[in-house]
Amino acid sequence: MLKIHLIGLTVLASSLMTDLSQAGEIPATIKASGVLHLSINTTYPPLDFTNPTTAAIVGVDVDLADAVASKLGLKIEWTEVPFAQLIPSLKTKRTDFIWSGIGDLPSRQDTMDFVDYLKTGTQFYTLTTAAYNTPEDLCGKKVGSIRSTHYPADIAAWSAEHCVAAGKPPIEFVAGENSPDVRTQLKQGRIDGAAQGAETIPYLSEQEGGVFKLLGTPFKTAYTGIAFSKEDTAFRDLIADTLQGMIADGSYGKILEKWHLSQIAIPAITINGKPRS
Repeated sequence: MLKIHLIGLTVLASSLMTDLSQAGEIPATIKASGVLHLSINTTYPPLDFTNPTTAAIVGVDVDLADAVASKLGLKIEWTEVPFAQLIPSLKTKRTDFIWSGIGDLPSRQDTMDFVDYLKTGTQFYTLTTAAYNTPEDLCGKKVGSIRSTHYPADIAAWSAEHCVAAGKPPIEFVAGENSPDVRTQLKQGRIDGAAQGAETIPYLSEQEGGVFKLLGTPFKTAYTGIAFSKEDTAFRDLIADTLQGMIADGSYGKILEKWHLSQIAIPAITINGKPRS
């Protein structure tokens, strides 16, 4: 009887090992080279930016990606690109996947899969010296954000609900090329307010002497995800498993704590905004 039980346990253990090995894998070309080629937009601190002293690419995404790569025995070669070029770089296979503060949106899930690792929200902000104190104060005013993101649509929807529906003039949207461009327009008085991810504004304000203030709280929440090509499901699952392991061992939380972003941590990794089965 004992022998039968032992054989059964051996078979079960072997089965579990097989299941785990099949849960995800590194593509053969990446495994052979030992290198991940990743594109990044470095205009979004503290997630992704260039250290002004050392010129090194740093941030939450870089620390998380480096930790994952280390666990998989890989190194990363980062290539800086404009935000608008991140998705094209994935489609043309110039990047193995996108790890650069990109939002997991239903409209993007048609062509990409997302491993969600942060929770974020669209946030209005302005200069600390401005007379505006609530989001509603921006009705009829010029508000800027990055043109190639979901923020313009978020602003338009909020304006329709909170400005137009209340009999107030709508927000006038002003497009910017990236976060520094939008902040420059705000400081030069070309726009009255701006909107972007809530996680970035306190850091940016601190770096610039407290020049910005938040207006209200984030008005639309979303996941930030790592974007994969639809055919890379095995690689996607491996990265998701590795990140989940980092949540379990505490290293994920320590990286977010280092950047004072513990408030946007999530308790479990999701795929395309849905819990993993």
